[in-house]
Amino acid sequence: MKSLRDYSIPFTGLKLGKHQFEYIINDAFFDEFEYSLVKKANLVCRVEMEKQETMLILDFHIDGTINTNCDRCLAQYPQPVDIHEQQIAKFTDEAIDEDDEIIVLTKNDHEVNIAGLIYEYINVALPFITVCIDEGNTPYCDKEMLDNLSKLSANTEQSEQADPRWDALKKIK
Repeated sequence: MKSLRDYSIPFTGLKLGKHQFEYIINDAFFDEFEYSLVKKANLVCRVEMEKQETMLILDFHIDGTINTNCDRCLAQYPQPVDIHEQQIAKFTDEAIDEDDEIIVLTKNDHEVNIAGLIYEYINVALPFITVCIDEGNTPYCDKEMLDNLSKLSANTEQSEQADPRWDALKKIK
């Protein structure tokens, strides 16, 4: 968790206005999260923070590649990502219920840690089903595995049609 402190933005000494921050997101970042879906990545996170009197507006732009496995051929390939998100942090003196959409900062807070936000944005950006970009035509795609899958699926259809037991059961209706 020590390396996640690098993703804290100290806002107390900054003037009002826009400020730029840039972070490299790689394997070491994801090693800090025990059950991370992402293990290897090569990403750049640019954060533009606009400091106002009553709030901070954080604009995130994360781009690069995440190494993931294809759900069809099981080969590892780089999945490109381009993420644009915004987070608002509000300054307040009174106790307010925590809201997922707004970060609440008190007088005692002097920095905002964005590691958790970056982690969530990246994991949500991953496609639910990951498939090689140009199936069968990329150097990452395992063509042998795809050929074996197509043979097995063809054999399954033939065996279902050739089974006479199903025909006998259909006649019972």
